[in-house]
Amino acid sequence: MSPSRIRNFCIIAHIDHGKSTLSDRLLEMTGTVDARHMKAQILDSMELEREKGITIKLAPARMMYRDMVLNLIDTPGHVDFTYEVSRSLAAVEGAILLVDATQGIQAQTIGNLYLALEEELEVIPVLNKIDLPAADVEKRTQELVQLLGCKPEEILRVSGKTGQGVEVLLEAIVERIPPPSGQPEAPTRALIFDSFYDDYRGVMAYVRVVDGALKKGARVHMIATDKTLEVLEVGAVTPGGFKASPELACGQIGYVVTGLKDISGCRVGDTITEENKQAKVEPLAGYKEVRPMVYAGIFPEQGDDFHRLRDAIERLKLNDSALRYESEHSPALGYGFRVGLLGMLHLEILKERLEREFDLALVVTVPSVAYRVILRAGGIETIKSSLDLPDPSFIEHIEEPWVKIDVVCPSEYIGAVMQLVQERRGVYRNTEYLLGDRAILHYEIPLAMIIVDFYDKLKGVTAGYASMNYEVLDYRNADVVRMDIMVAEESVDAFATLVYRDEAERSGRRVLTVLKDTIPRENFVIKLQASVGGKVVAAERISALRKDVTAKLYGGDVTRKRKLLEKQKKGKAKMAEIGRGRVNIPTDAYLKVLKRE
Repeated sequence: MSPSRIRNFCIIAHIDHGKSTLSDRLLEMTGTVDARHMKAQILDSMELEREKGITIKLAPARMMYRDMVLNLIDTPGHVDFTYEVSRSLAAVEGAILLVDATQGIQAQTIGNLYLALEEELEVIPVLNKIDLPAADVEKRTQELVQLLGCKPEEILRVSGKTGQGVEVLLEAIVERIPPPSGQPEAPTRALIFDSFYDDYRGVMAYVRVVDGALKKGARVHMIATDKTLEVLEVGAVTPGGFKASPELACGQIGYVVTGLKDISGCRVGDTITEENKQAKVEPLAGYKEVRPMVYAGIFPEQGDDFHRLRDAIERLKLNDSALRYESEHSPALGYGFRVGLLGMLHLEILKERLEREFDLALVVTVPSVAYRVILRAGGIETIKSSLDLPDPSFIEHIEEPWVKIDVVCPSEYIGAVMQLVQERRGVYRNTEYLLGDRAILHYEIPLAMIIVDFYDKLKGVTAGYASMNYEVLDYRNADVVRMDIMVAEESVDAFATLVYRDEAERSGRRVLTVLKDTIPRENFVIKLQASVGGKVVAAERISALRKDVTAKLYGGDVTRKRKLLEKQKKGKAKMAEIGRGRVNIPTDAYLKVLKRE
């Protein structure tokens, strides 16, 4: 097939603006899926996606429209899955920028638009949900004109639910999006933009053929991983499953069955070329290496599940190229993994997938960020846990990651948003006003301040109307210290954390309050202390159990009672002289502190 009859495009939008519903209508109106087999969110194949009503994984699908082949990639909308969006954009020539006509432009609308413009894609602006009573089409059209600098007539108006305007959108895709610019006669070059593991067929890769063609039975070479293999099968991805074909032509998007059992042999962003021609072929640009921003510990509840957990994370790594992991040992929780992720939703989805798809019971610790330690002797160390922090005498200073955050909200909530961000150490930059009564607030803020509960608090202070997008800026000096927790004057490594120096007392009191409520009383007083650099910043006491030694007395002189109490007092003093006593900390105390319940 000639590349001139192919159009590759993806749909980008803020979360819940109707990407998956519009994809359903495109598949229905092109006859790709007949009415009998049609269901809502047909490209969201994961049970988790359907439950939460969000797209987690990019999903390719091929459609026929008249004599044209349309390759669609549906993308996620949440900021934590931006890497999925960027990979989709690198495999296509055009993007549909979808905006909800009731909500207007949101934070991720702007973030995803910038990603598309960086890839120099043709952007088709589309207003969705025009059938709803709350839709303000004229106002939202002016917002898009202001954002894109386009003409009002270039903005298409559709309803993904009813199908209104979708036929016009299909025509616009054919007319506005340029065909692929590859060379059919050149040596094969194909970009791997996603992959997953099949128990029967090994590693399967989603590819975009840039030059030449990929044929079944051909011997090919993976340039980055230096693997040579025979292509077992190629074909198109359709909502009904995989449709095999003799070859994937130049410009096409489809799948390749590699047969690889070694997961590391197929890497997202790698270039596939013909065997013995790799020296003559320039590898494709691939993707910039993604940097995890949030680190958390994942441990199996049952220690003997560690090997199952390792196999499960390896499988998910193939399907989620933004995931990083390394093995870790915790004195409290045993062996597990420290995983690097892009955000809190990413962590939540990873945990859910491990539990559902691999039947594992897991414990997840409080997320933290990666700090950079500048040493006095020269050199830089990156630490992901407080236990990795070198001795303070070797440290010149510590740096933490900062992000640029954009918050879109109605003007009436600007004061509440400003107060929230300033409480979290945010630095104000400027405010932009959209048409109507909405504003975009630009801030710079430490990443550690937004990863745990910032988004929930933001929704709370704006009655659910605010949306946010963030991107990493750089590392800056941070006055952070290691806070140690001592139980009965013995330091417990599992409770050590990195905190801001001026918040050490408050953080220490929170941990000690949890421990006071969960550690059972002993026959002696248990001291609980939080210390920074040997200085105690917070303290609590768990009082001793007291045996009522006078219970057996039923009368007589008061001196008999005093005699018994004096005897008990001497016994307590003797116990104190012998030593502090050993305290058994229950597992739920560790969990409550580590999970920050």
